[in-house]
Amino acid sequence: MRITRNRPESKAGPAENFTGTVWLDEIAAPPSPSRLRMFNVRFAPGAHTAWHRHPHGQVLHVLDGEGLVQRGGAEAETIRAGDTVWIEPDEWHWHGAAPRTFMTHLAVVEATDDGTTTHWDAHVGADDYAAAADEHPAA
Repeated sequence: MRITRNRPESKAGPAENFTGTVWLDEIAAPPSPSRLRMFNVRFAPGAHTAWHRHPHGQVLHVLDGEGLVQRGGAEAETIRAGDTVWIEPDEWHWHGAAPRTFMTHLAVVEATDDGTTTHWDAHVGADDYAAAADEHPAA
């Protein structure tokens, strides 16, 4: 057993992968053979990820606020505190806060043998985000 009492400092989400203000806290990255990676991610209103996929899928658990999640080829869906989302392996998607509220979620992924957890792609267009938000005005 190992107890970690000091975790890395919060990091700003890099602009190449996020739109808006996002903060990442690494919660868990145990040594091999574990492949688990867990992050606490805080999105300011309107902030969201770029399109991306995870080789082994991803679990999101919303801790606070409201947000949006969208998989490739489908409409965006509202997510709220208490919701858990399972994203299939290699499923293209994006997620983030609703336009008028913060959103915090835990993100759990598994790394591949070479340490890869995420494959990033293009940013979600401003018009596409606005359309998703308009479809879900309560978000």
